[in-house]
Amino acid sequence: MENDIKDIIFSKKEIQKRVEELGVQITQEYADKKPLLIGVLKGCFVFLADISRCMNLDCEIRFLTASSYGFSSVTSGKVKIGKDFDYEIEGRDVIIIEDILDSGVTLSALRDFVTERSPASLKICSLLDKPTRRQVPIEADYLGFKCPDEFVVGYGLDYAERYRNLPYIASLKPEIYS
Repeated sequence: MENDIKDIIFSKKEIQKRVEELGVQITQEYADKKPLLIGVLKGCFVFLADISRCMNLDCEIRFLTASSYGFSSVTSGKVKIGKDFDYEIEGRDVIIIEDILDSGVTLSALRDFVTERSPASLKICSLLDKPTRRQVPIEADYLGFKCPDEFVVGYGLDYAERYRNLPYIASLKPEIYS
């Protein structure tokens, strides 16, 4: 795996520090609430595990699946949401936890999907943001890092289901995903 890496963009230490900061911020803003954290599988699982442990809150954690990429490195533009919620959203304070905000296509569809179920509030927390690739106007309420326009893997992010277990975020050599 290491031979496929072009550059390390965010080190394990940088990620840990920023995730702790986000956890403190969310704890302060939701101090008197019990937020529902909805993780977007599969890429969010490492980030969600770490950030939830940095929150000093009574919270509930649930997951859903959504994708517009499949095994490609570019969005198809069609969002596939795994299934409807088997838990109540109405009247809840919801935070969508996402690994990367790229084109915005998937996250925008998820935001609309959750909003239709009448939450009390809805915020988005994304570890990474690639604003140069945005196709849909959407922003994260809580953001880890702005990311260069490179294909990144690690810390839950993958290419064809590989590299998720890297402890850092790195750019992948173009010949690997081309």
